[in-house]
Amino acid sequence: MLIARSLQEAHLYMDLHACVCGAEEFGREHRLEDRDGVLVAVYEGACSRCGRSRSFEFQLAEELPPSPPAFGGAEPSTIIDPGEFMSVGDRTSTASGLRLLNTPLAEHRTIRPQVAYALALFEEVAKFLPEGEDRIPADRFTSELGRALYEKDPTRFTRERIEDSLERKRAILVDLDHFSPPAG
Repeated sequence: MLIARSLQEAHLYMDLHACVCGAEEFGREHRLEDRDGVLVAVYEGACSRCGRSRSFEFQLAEELPPSPPAFGGAEPSTIIDPGEFMSVGDRTSTASGLRLLNTPLAEHRTIRPQVAYALALFEEVAKFLPEGEDRIPADRFTSELGRALYEKDPTRFTRERIEDSLERKRAILVDLDHFSPPAG
């Protein structure tokens, strides 16, 4: 069974695993079940495009889940690989960057959750870096998407590039907090 460190990680996993018709969305009904002392999150629903029944089950990690937008504790995910986290992080960063460029400064605060989510995705990528190593090993890329992203540009998964990306995203959050503080 899949082990999710948080419900946020479970949702991202489901988003990354589209229906056979290609649709990513489905009306998810959620319930928690106790199976012999193991907490299991069950998601079921119909595909929004073809109506096919979809179901996912995740054993929840024993560690207390972090507050969103974080996905898990110090250990890397066992169900989402670094390339998948980076791919979603890239899309989220691009979308939030475009919104920042096209939104009045007074409204930048509304984009903060999206920027924080992108940062959380890249923090997950960093968890795959082995202690003392300068890059994520190729064998950590277990998904088709992750392997394709790695093969396209393995230098994106070096410690230097990952840390640089994290530093830039943290700086954007600091700027948002400084120039567009919360109301009240």
